[in-house]
Amino acid sequence: MDDQGVENAAILLMSLGEEQASEVFRHLAPKEVQRMGETIAKLRTVSRERVDQVLQKFNDEAGGQSMLVDDNDEYVRSVLKRALGEDKANLLLDRILQGDDVSGIESLKWMEPAAVAELMRHEHPQIVAAILVHLESDHAAEVLKVFSERQRNEVLVRVATLDGIQPSAMRDLNEVLNNVLAGSDRAKKSNLGGVKPAAEIINMLGTTLETSALDYIRGADNELAQKILDNMFTFDDLERLDDKGIQSLLKEVQSESLVIALKGATPELRDKIFKNMSTRAAETLREDLEARGPVRVAEVEAEQKELLKVVRRLSDEGVISIGGGGDDDFL
Repeated sequence: MDDQGVENAAILLMSLGEEQASEVFRHLAPKEVQRMGETIAKLRTVSRERVDQVLQKFNDEAGGQSMLVDDNDEYVRSVLKRALGEDKANLLLDRILQGDDVSGIESLKWMEPAAVAELMRHEHPQIVAAILVHLESDHAAEVLKVFSERQRNEVLVRVATLDGIQPSAMRDLNEVLNNVLAGSDRAKKSNLGGVKPAAEIINMLGTTLETSALDYIRGADNELAQKILDNMFTFDDLERLDDKGIQSLLKEVQSESLVIALKGATPELRDKIFKNMSTRAAETLREDLEARGPVRVAEVEAEQKELLKVVRRLSDEGVISIGGGGDDDFL
């Protein structure tokens, strides 16, 4: 959801009142709660016209939808038990409805990175790796930044070589966090870990820590380090996107964020961005870049990370392709 959509949602929640808004918050993911809360806190005054527009938009969209049953979970339980009988139905229900389970690992998504790091500080790197792959890559990266360099790098090696997690191992992980994971040994192993998650986490560490981690991994396994590098996508790699990809990305990025992110861009990347904008928009962006004074490196890197999150989301949705290099040459 773009910034405009988040603001609209925030206005709608504020219009509902505390009690109903709190019920909506219960169904949001940790990141969504944080983003929505920050947006509400920043909204000081909103025109009556804007409020009316948001309410009308919600009414129009909600009016086009209909709830088929009152309780989806209970409906699934009832249908399966009628069709398969109690025993067979119960074998399937945990698999179908396990997304509703809130395990000990799931609860970490609500915790500050420093608190998560403190909780796992004395655990074996293999356990830490198995837990971190359940978190968003930027959250996992913030946790790793709190660790010592050696521990951080050892964990990343194990993330990159992790080949799924068996249900029994999942239960062991939750016992470490004083919780028990629902499910059975019949379930398939979780397809988590590997080179790609390691690359995504390293992408979020920042230049200095990224270099240290890759040097460490290269020393342990040069081939593994190369595989991780092949899966990494840095801000400068935006230059590898085709024009259509750049244009799709620009539609998702706020101009203020783009200005700050481009403060640390190469001249070639800036030119590519300008080329994929209208003449007027490109001129405005150039003027904003020139007018903007010095910006802290940390702020530039933060905006670049946010932009890379958009790139990965668009890639996952199939809107753009960030694949490059390799042996896929074309004539």
